[in-house]
Amino acid sequence: MSTLLRVDASIRLDGSVSRALADSAEAAWKAEHPDGVVVRRDLGQHPLPATVWPTLAAAQVGQEPVADSDRMPLAEAQAIAADLAAEARNADAILLAVPLYNYGIAQNVKTWIDLLLMDRDLAFGSRPLVGRPAIFAIARGGGYAPGTPKHGWDHATPYLERVFADLFGMNIRTAAAELTLAPVTPGMEELIDASKVSESEAHVEAENHGTVVARELIGHAA
Repeated sequence: MSTLLRVDASIRLDGSVSRALADSAEAAWKAEHPDGVVVRRDLGQHPLPATVWPTLAAAQVGQEPVADSDRMPLAEAQAIAADLAAEARNADAILLAVPLYNYGIAQNVKTWIDLLLMDRDLAFGSRPLVGRPAIFAIARGGGYAPGTPKHGWDHATPYLERVFADLFGMNIRTAAAELTLAPVTPGMEELIDASKVSESEAHVEAENHGTVVARELIGHAA
């Protein structure tokens, strides 16, 4: 029996494209792997305390966080970080649903990643996640493809690739929908049809990724 760790980052529930793409990937994974376990962490609805990382980082260098507002009990911070690392270690695959906010990842995702990296073994030691699959379900409000005015402005996807592929050594599959803000943003009306095509194609990709990952895990377990 395999475990899928699903992490959602959107602050929206209804209408969230990244969540919808992750739903497609998860449904396809479960269709192939009905006995599999899905562990959920919703960073959008339940963000991690902003004081965890400053507390742990200061303790690593033998200092106290400068401001009282940056402090929390060290044991509590260590327990939170240990739980996050255990979730990642125990996952046979990770499904990460992330919207592009202000051309990058939101603070809730950065905090989660920073706390994973506090466990040096994940990226710089035995690297237990090497070779495991990860699916990125990405929603971008605008267009960032080659040839568009904002090509290169997506700083979220490359960062996630650096962490999960280069540091953790995971095998990445990405389903990305662009122009997701076109239906609700004045001035983007002419891009609505393109946004629908992009989202539809991204759902197909997400389903594909979920199916392939599930089959790979079943094959490894056989």
